[in-house]
Amino acid sequence: MTTQKRDYYEVLGVPRSSSDDDLKKAFRKLAFKYHPDRNKEAGAEDKFKEVNEAYQVLSDKEKRAQYDRFGHAGLGSASGGNGGFSGFGDVSGFGDIFDSFFGGSGFGRSSNSRSSARRGSDLQYTMSVEFEEAIFGAEKEFQIHRTESCSRCRGSKSEPGSSIATCGTCQGSGQVRKAQQSVFGQFVQVGDCSKCRGSGKIISDPCASCNGQGRERKNRKLAITIPAGIEEDTQVRLTGEGEHGINGGPPGDLYVAFKINDHEYFVRDGINIKYRLAINIAQASLGTKIEVPTLDGAHEIEIPPGTQTGRIFRVRGRGVAQLRGDRRGDLLVLIDVRIPKKLDSKQEELMTELAKSLPDVFDDEEDRGIFDKFRSAFTN
Repeated sequence: MTTQKRDYYEVLGVPRSSSDDDLKKAFRKLAFKYHPDRNKEAGAEDKFKEVNEAYQVLSDKEKRAQYDRFGHAGLGSASGGNGGFSGFGDVSGFGDIFDSFFGGSGFGRSSNSRSSARRGSDLQYTMSVEFEEAIFGAEKEFQIHRTESCSRCRGSKSEPGSSIATCGTCQGSGQVRKAQQSVFGQFVQVGDCSKCRGSGKIISDPCASCNGQGRERKNRKLAITIPAGIEEDTQVRLTGEGEHGINGGPPGDLYVAFKINDHEYFVRDGINIKYRLAINIAQASLGTKIEVPTLDGAHEIEIPPGTQTGRIFRVRGRGVAQLRGDRRGDLLVLIDVRIPKKLDSKQEELMTELAKSLPDVFDDEEDRGIFDKFRSAFTN
């Protein structure tokens, strides 16, 4: 008596409108659940075969279209019993499942050999730079401690002049293949040869300098061009200046990060530089011309009469060069009117006379508005 096949959508537990991703997720979940190497219950293997057969049909656009129109009859022998099981190795996404079960080899297929050569590790170095160096750029030398190919054996791991034999276990490939049989057929595992440790060579006389490791730790002096306009979050990559690779693999990269030292009186604000200029009440009241420092030398600015604390004067083009561009920022001079803490007798006399001549109330509408805002902050 022939057992009637279940609907493939029912087998996978998905609606007929399911997307390819939905089918794949459902298939993986059920394949894990009923895999005979994980599930020893009676009937698990039959359910596993059923799940695989359903997925093979529904994951193929043409077969799925035929099945949706005519059901099992539209597939003919393509979906028949064991026939659907024979194509297991070609099922999309199934290699991921067998990677979990068998340590990285696909079921019913041979893994491509992977080279034992490995890329060296990336390194990071933090460099301290002066404020001016970050603004204008600079050339600097620095020293790092990294792993390099042994200078004596040049990475061969063998004492210079000694012979190196080809590994008889892996025939020089550095890898061994191991075939195993399961209920689904044969699968192959590929791994590094344990005898030569993936090098494909047998070292009879190891290098005395690196003890047969082929690598050694060294201090290395390097040079770097610091771009003008860098900030603390800027990183520069030096390609190939990281740790050297293993078994002939390429070197890693070196990433240089920058820590910018504070300036004595300048503060950076993006591509602008801020400078606080302290003046006395006479200079602020009468106005004056005064020189201010810039990164390019002294520059004279004019302070108009009646200048108040907090006013900012802009000196164009005396700031920071744009990191990616040809523009340069400005120097922003912030005025700080200082009140003397102590006066001599002559100054007291002059200030007393000045106080008598000054009004007791604000006449300036702007000043009155500022005072009103200040007072309201404490009364609301």
